[in-house]
Amino acid sequence: MSKRDYYEVLGVPRDADEATLKSAYRKLALKYHPDRNPNDAEAEEKFKEAAEAYSVLSDAQKRAAYDRYGHDGLQGVPSGFDPNAFSEFTDIFGFGDLFAEFFGGGSRRQSRTRRGEDVRYDLEVEFEDVMRGKTIEIQAPRAETCHVCHGSGADPKEGLTTCSVCRGRGEIFHQQSFLTIRRTCPQCGGRGKLVRKTCVECGGAGQVRRDRKLKITIPPGVDNGTRLRLAGEGQPGAHGGPPGDLYVFLRVKPHPIFERRENDLHCVVPVNIAQAALGAEVDILTFDGLQTIKIPEGSQHGAQFKLRGLGVPFLNGGGRGDLYVHLDVRVPTKLTKEQRKLLEQLRQTLPVDNEPQEKGIFDKVKDYFM
Repeated sequence: MSKRDYYEVLGVPRDADEATLKSAYRKLALKYHPDRNPNDAEAEEKFKEAAEAYSVLSDAQKRAAYDRYGHDGLQGVPSGFDPNAFSEFTDIFGFGDLFAEFFGGGSRRQSRTRRGEDVRYDLEVEFEDVMRGKTIEIQAPRAETCHVCHGSGADPKEGLTTCSVCRGRGEIFHQQSFLTIRRTCPQCGGRGKLVRKTCVECGGAGQVRRDRKLKITIPPGVDNGTRLRLAGEGQPGAHGGPPGDLYVFLRVKPHPIFERRENDLHCVVPVNIAQAALGAEVDILTFDGLQTIKIPEGSQHGAQFKLRGLGVPFLNGGGRGDLYVHLDVRVPTKLTKEQRKLLEQLRQTLPVDNEPQEKGIFDKVKDYFM
């Protein structure tokens, strides 16, 4: 029986470009695929015929010979059903593994190595550690390969037994028409071996849970939610795969005196009315030692003073924030007779102006936008 013209098989003109050939072949392959047409000999023949046509016309050298001499020009050149022609087909649909099994283009039994899972560890640190940095030792739990069975999950004396279904290959084969379908063995999961008796130490899991001591360096400038990564300290990988990572999430304890706002520190210093009115020098204990602040005469409640470079270090280096000191002018609630007498004398000398004050320009702007 003479073969049909390849262009006729694919239903394309003789000047069809590569994209047109691919599109036509894809439609026919989907339409006549044996999985969609079980026990249909005619569909199977059309499927093979389309594959043969595409394998020739998609090859520039074969196509040139065919265009010039027809089928006779392909004598001595393999032009029958070519499983490799499905590389284009699988690229289009992403069925690479499936068609590799169908046509023997590769093994389904791929490497089962898998990267281990990442592990999270929450750590609370002191505020002082944020300012100066610190190296801390933690105990991080993780799964480790069982030292008794070395990860096999089997008792070392009883060992493993060869899978009776796949006979140790890890795969089983089915013949469907002209196709050879390769599947992972459902009994052993592709290992080719079965556990005859589970390991007592790990219960067949191949891994045991253990706490390990690790040293973590807390860099200056960290904040709540800062994440530190320890590469390779997570869960071990499966079947020899690389381990995951350990991520340490930090929570910083609040400080009783200093409040952090980004990289600046703020604190409130109480002063009495005499200090605010006459001026004074106030000593403040900071993370950089004792600092003296000069309070000018007539300082008001809420006045702010900035000490440059005494704030929180920047996490990636490059300096520090500032320290802001806010005055809290406190009026005494209880006075001695002498204190009352002195304040009475002071009141007689001070001007009295209890008229409501006009709002400042910033208050006016604020009210405008409210």
